[in-house]
Amino acid sequence: MKNRMIKVGTVVPRLKVADVNYNVAQIIKTMHDNQDTSLLVYPELSLTGYTCADLFGQSILLDVVEDGLISIAEESRLLPGMMVVVGAPLHHQNHLYNCAIFISEGEIAGVVPKQYLPTYSEFYEERWFTSGKNIKDEVIYIHDLVIPFGTNILASDTHSGAVIGVDICEDLWVGDKPSTHACLAGANIIVNLSASDEIIGKQDYRRSLVSQQSASCYCAYLYVSSATDESSTDLVFSGHSMIACNGRILEDSIFPQDTKVLKSIIDLESIEKNRRHQNTFTTDDTQTYMHVNVSVAPLNDKYEIDVDSLVEALRTSDYHVNRNPFVPVDDKERGNRCLRILQIQANGLATRVRATGIKNLVIGISGGLDSTLALLVCHEARKLVPNIHITAITMPNRGNTTSYTYNNAIELMKQLDVESNEIPIEESVQAHLKQIGHPGSYQGEGDTTYENAQARMRTYILMDIANMTNGLVVGTGDLSELALGWCTYNGDHMSMYAVNTSIPKTLVQYICRAYADVCMQEGLKDVLIKICDTPISPELTPHDKEGKIAQKTEDKIGKYDLNDFFLYYVLRYGYASAKIMALALVAYPELTKEQMKESMLRFYKRFFTQQFKRSCLPDGPKVGSLTLSPRGDWRMPSDASSQLWLDEIQNA
Repeated sequence: MKNRMIKVGTVVPRLKVADVNYNVAQIIKTMHDNQDTSLLVYPELSLTGYTCADLFGQSILLDVVEDGLISIAEESRLLPGMMVVVGAPLHHQNHLYNCAIFISEGEIAGVVPKQYLPTYSEFYEERWFTSGKNIKDEVIYIHDLVIPFGTNILASDTHSGAVIGVDICEDLWVGDKPSTHACLAGANIIVNLSASDEIIGKQDYRRSLVSQQSASCYCAYLYVSSATDESSTDLVFSGHSMIACNGRILEDSIFPQDTKVLKSIIDLESIEKNRRHQNTFTTDDTQTYMHVNVSVAPLNDKYEIDVDSLVEALRTSDYHVNRNPFVPVDDKERGNRCLRILQIQANGLATRVRATGIKNLVIGISGGLDSTLALLVCHEARKLVPNIHITAITMPNRGNTTSYTYNNAIELMKQLDVESNEIPIEESVQAHLKQIGHPGSYQGEGDTTYENAQARMRTYILMDIANMTNGLVVGTGDLSELALGWCTYNGDHMSMYAVNTSIPKTLVQYICRAYADVCMQEGLKDVLIKICDTPISPELTPHDKEGKIAQKTEDKIGKYDLNDFFLYYVLRYGYASAKIMALALVAYPELTKEQMKESMLRFYKRFFTQQFKRSCLPDGPKVGSLTLSPRGDWRMPSDASSQLWLDEIQNA
């Protein structure tokens, strides 16, 4: 498979203001110390220091800067596959410019001048520098070299796919950001060489600027600022460095006490996928930009890479892959998101109630996670539409339904103060099975008639009660079940409004736990925790002799967290199955490659063959970035072949 992963870094080296030779030596040292990195970015005016002030008018300083750039370029010959971006003052046609310089494999490939020069408050750059805003398609001379010079330069490696554009400090803080135009012209990595002094509140604002720009432009954004070695005459600099991608801050550091290098792996394919998906991200300005050739090697220096090599490279780089990509890692963020999801669900249901005028909600309660969440949604919707009436029905089947789930269902309905009903289904299911010639007892593995008769009977009862009470059946099935087809067609697959339809199983549990934490009701909290700790099961086969759950869903279809992992990368990024396998092996180091293959083959087979169930889903609210609604994010033919994906997994 193609390797689109690149290790990048920001460097805050030690610095002596106006001591160019010292600063160049520090830059060269950090280049050699970080040979595992393909792109290194240094602060604004990193050869001289930002606070040189009127020393920028001294010829000796400017002459030694050119010597220093030649030295860095010569040294870069020893570092194939690496590009560095440094900052320096350069003179051109009687003007001095604050510049970013692209250097790669012995060449100074291009020079980009700063466009927006702050001359307010503590800043007075126009005293020394000229804006490069109107400079395009020119050349600048460094010693006897003729080098492309202008704001319309992008550095490109056609092999790895890296295309690098530039902001220089203030360029990020203005409305018409140069990096926006660069991204519209094809840049997927933006480097920002900065010298941003530190004052109260500025760190958070700076972070929001970086994350927002990387989000709106769907790019990687490498920001690095001057540190405390700058002069403290009137200002203090913090060396704030950040690496962001697609709106997420991956690495963040401030006030380093020594040389500081932040590193992260950027997945260019994720950027490309986001841009293709968001078709309002239009390519523009491509004719006005020129590309200069640089070398930015992919991870492990392999442009084509197999699963084992990619896994090894990611593990060696301590690359973190979240086992639960649908679930935020941070406890506070996760709790807030779970409650916000519940709010979206409840508002969707409340809107449907208002629109139809149907105030009676009918819902089946099994004592499992999905129906619990759906009932919580009904409970919250009742706060928005106070005259909602909730009719909750538990429908046990003697011999299959365990006392544990039954008791949880009864207690949950009690704690949420809803009209609760119990309708045993054993007699009606047996009568139906007898009518169609089935023995009536479970025939063992593969007896879907016995299992599905129960699911359809429950739906049949709910629908008829809804008709009888002028009610609306609230569905309970979740995104993971729909992806795997783990639902009975025209049974639990069907409802009049499906509130969990875009929520994966791994997240359902967290939402229920989050609600338990804030409900301020001990009895409700206790039963919610019990439900969260219960093995996932449809309870459609006889329980064991001790009355415990015998049919465990994950024994049949695999662990839900692993299936959700596959689902996320299939839907969100459309990655090749081999790449998803590599990421999964990093996230789940306890699994062997063969175990992972088995899990992936099972997932893809089910995902493809069960599309027919997703093609006729009831309405339901989209709460996250992904859903399988045939009217929304996912449209797929029910007859599509999975062979390409299965072959790649087998051959990985």
